[in-house]
Amino acid sequence: MTFLALENPISNNFLVLGAFAALGFIYLVVVPLLLYYWMNNRWHCMGKIERLGVYGLVFLFFPGLILFSPFLNLRMEGQGEG
Repeated sequence: MTFLALENPISNNFLVLGAFAALGFIYLVVVPLLLYYWMNNRWHCMGKIERLGVYGLVFLFFPGLILFSPFLNLRMEGQGEG
């Protein structure tokens, strides 16, 4: 009985690289976009505990959030001109 690691090490390397790329994509793209969506919908009506949790997630996913920060505007819309 042989192990898979001893049979074909090249396919295992691609499997590891693929898993690493998938986790990196989730960390840098998917979760930050979901977090931005959540913040954009709930920013002005969050409770204290929810805001604390969001701040913790912002700290955790900061590298991905900084990539998308130019595209998000959390300011209030205002009443127009005049």
